[in-house]
Amino acid sequence: MIEKSDTCSETHKRILMCGNEALAEASIIAGLDAYFGYPITPQNEITAYMSRRMAEEGRVFIQSESELAAINMVFGASATGKRTMTSSSSPGISLMQEGMSYLAGAELPAVVVNVMRGGPGLGNIAPSQSDYFQATRGGGHGDYRTIVFGPSTVQELVDYMHLAFDLADVYRITVVILADGFLGQMMEPVLLEKKPHRELPAKDWALTGAKGREQNIVRSLWLPEGALEALNNKLKAKYELIEKNEVLCEQYEVEDAEIVVVAYGIAARIVRSAVSRAREEGIKAGWIRPITLWPFPTEQISRAAEEFKIFLTVEMSLGQMVEDVRLAVAGKAPVVFYGRPGGGTPTVDEILDKIKQLTIPEKR
Repeated sequence: MIEKSDTCSETHKRILMCGNEALAEASIIAGLDAYFGYPITPQNEITAYMSRRMAEEGRVFIQSESELAAINMVFGASATGKRTMTSSSSPGISLMQEGMSYLAGAELPAVVVNVMRGGPGLGNIAPSQSDYFQATRGGGHGDYRTIVFGPSTVQELVDYMHLAFDLADVYRITVVILADGFLGQMMEPVLLEKKPHRELPAKDWALTGAKGREQNIVRSLWLPEGALEALNNKLKAKYELIEKNEVLCEQYEVEDAEIVVVAYGIAARIVRSAVSRAREEGIKAGWIRPITLWPFPTEQISRAAEEFKIFLTVEMSLGQMVEDVRLAVAGKAPVVFYGRPGGGTPTVDEILDKIKQLTIPEKR
């Protein structure tokens, strides 16, 4: 932990921190007003850290009685225009899905951190990537989306917390940080500094007390004929704007690659090493790392598929992101999957062996 008088935003020095505590401090620097959470491994360090630091900053911290309570507290605080956040791990995030759907229906900004663990059910506390479907498809009932980041380093956890709060306010949407037990627990040097905000819209919709103006109403219940359809069409237009403007991905050695490996988060770090070794052995491999899992880098993967390459998707799951890769490739090239579910972690040697087993398709 770091003392209030010794934050990196003041000293501009890197500090060794575990991922959970680093993202918590980054949230405070980004202007977090209120945090609500309930303990669950492997993200307990976030709640513990917030219990001390939010009090030091004179801000709101509540350990709720359940994950259900936490997400509804987020709803209430967000409705007043405050920057709000909760965090949990896979089973706890499942309990929050109804509240996240309500946030979408009311167009309230919020940030939700999921430090994924193995599943299904209570599963185990090992790192996993099996919540991809839940995060990128909304997760709850109704037609809605959440912006989803898949960071791969502790520094990215820090950097994308800043961006997450800004995007939540710009688009009035829930932003999900999809981390995992490795990222939450591992320690890396990070630079914590206050970043300039995007140009943020006024929160004239917030419930701040109707003083000299008409009252605001925040709701997700729309009963008049056609009202809910109109809201859904409004949300659709917003999601299309996000897909146009907010895609982030990283590419390496893709231009001349015959094999393109796609991975995100902690799996992408393992893939990077495997691809580097493949290059050393004369295999023309490259990788694409989606940073935003929604909006997904469909165009970038589609362009890579124009060169008759073969794609290998690596995940710590039975295969979820691979469906988005196949949609992006759209039949222009073969897509192969390799994954380790239930908390299993692929090794560099495993991925390199899989790359060597692939047969490069001949140009048509």
